[in-house]
Amino acid sequence: MNQVIANMAGNVWKILVKVGDKVEQEQSVVILESMKMEIHIVAEKSGAVKEIKVNEGEFVNEGDILLELE
Repeated sequence: MNQVIANMAGNVWKILVKVGDKVEQEQSVVILESMKMEIHIVAEKSGAVKEIKVNEGEFVNEGDILLELE
């Protein structure tokens, strides 16, 4: 199982995928907002979205799991 992790603290501004979507390596899957900047979080590996662990508007810390791929 592959996890997509927040690389910095911020608010989940937009989730770009839904459960069941296929994603490619380096595809943006979540956009975080921190200090009025949008930070694209990308999948490190290809796979299908198994579970989304966060909601839009939620605050996450660096290292939090955002979603899981299978």
